[in-house]
Amino acid sequence: MAKHNYLTSPPNLTTMPPGVPYIIGNEAAERFSYYGMKSVLTVFMAHYILNQSGVLAPMSPNEAYMYTHYFVFGVYFLPILGAIIADGWIGKYWTILSLSIVYCLGNLTLACMATTWGIAIGQRTMLILGLTLICLGAGGIKPCVSANVGDQFGESNKHLLSKMFGWFYFSINAGSFISSILCPWLLANPKWGPGWAFGIPGIAMLIATLFFWGGRNKMVHVPPAGLGYLKETFSKEGLITLGRIAMVYVFILVFWALWGMSNGAEWTLQAEKMDLHWMGMDLIAAQVQTANPILILIFIPLVNYVIYPAIDKIFPLTPLRKIGIGLFITGLSFVVIVWIQGQIDAGLKPSINWQLLAYVILTLGEAMVSITGLEFSYTQAPNSMKSSVMALWLLTVASGELFVGLVNKWILGAGHKLSAYQYFVFFTWLMFGAAVVFVVVACFYKGRTYLQSQQLTPDEIATEPILHGGTPS
Repeated sequence: MAKHNYLTSPPNLTTMPPGVPYIIGNEAAERFSYYGMKSVLTVFMAHYILNQSGVLAPMSPNEAYMYTHYFVFGVYFLPILGAIIADGWIGKYWTILSLSIVYCLGNLTLACMATTWGIAIGQRTMLILGLTLICLGAGGIKPCVSANVGDQFGESNKHLLSKMFGWFYFSINAGSFISSILCPWLLANPKWGPGWAFGIPGIAMLIATLFFWGGRNKMVHVPPAGLGYLKETFSKEGLITLGRIAMVYVFILVFWALWGMSNGAEWTLQAEKMDLHWMGMDLIAAQVQTANPILILIFIPLVNYVIYPAIDKIFPLTPLRKIGIGLFITGLSFVVIVWIQGQIDAGLKPSINWQLLAYVILTLGEAMVSITGLEFSYTQAPNSMKSSVMALWLLTVASGELFVGLVNKWILGAGHKLSAYQYFVFFTWLMFGAAVVFVVVACFYKGRTYLQSQQLTPDEIATEPILHGGTPS
């Protein structure tokens, strides 16, 4: 294998690193792929899936909910595997590139479900195979991408880290916004159908992979730590660090449980029972969730340049305070959802504007919890454990999805029937309870910031031998 002279530590810059646009561009295309596929997954299982004879054989709503949440759990659980491969074996760059190919194969499998041979094999079988490959690919690369973009920064440009993570999150939602409008429309249109609804996200993932590969010479490639990764992870300091961070994450798990319900499953099927006529258009229920990525694009600059400075004048905002406020706001969004469900149960058909209001509130909470959580996770992780701590962050998403999946499984069991109203009330009280306890726990958190070591400036190189008692060459 040819030796490449990649940068292995951040260059001494005060501006944005040159590799950042390639990583953010890759993230936008990959998130287009993931959210486009996910936006039609529950609806496909509940309304479109065929048996091997080509006869419609849809799942029940709760079964579709359950499998969607289990899939997302897999995507957000497998970052643990990706982190081990990246931090301890082949590094973040090669982990992302190799598992992106696996990801593309998963998308290809889903796109082939609509073919005659895909139906003959069995759409459920093809679905399981495709989703498994996507879990491996998407899950494996997730902790590495956010850690890799953080690795591009050092002390000289760390002041840009918050802005970068804002743009990073912006790219996620720009990709999500476009695909969440397009893919449900493709699925609902008989001219295109499931083949195109799952095929277009596959093409986007291929573009993401090629774009990332194209920026290889611009990026910093931090070498894997090898055995040092295991030593630091299981050292006293490493375990204390992980335990301290996990103490915060356990409450964010509840946020992700509620957020997952708004993006592709429970809120979508609630929207099917609402008046979907909006501004002269008749929306498809699965398209309503596009409000989330549209709103996050608005809220990212709004919270950074208006809301945070305004609050900061009253009391200093720390990352944990931002997260705490976001948790309470998320609970308020579900108060609106509970009210909507009460109207539906009373035989009314409320306007979709009410659910859009819930999305506005939820997205403000997301801007405070999720973006802050990314920066918090990167800076609190020791340098050889960046991907591992990002995996721990993503495990909160997985655990939230698993929790909701298990609640739905319990409901499917005999004698455990909950009404939709009771279902949403339960999660509303859970969110407010978690937010209250989080505030107490956050008061006792003591953190420490870690950044990658940086290349020396020419002046530092010239004076370094003198500082160590030598002579300059």
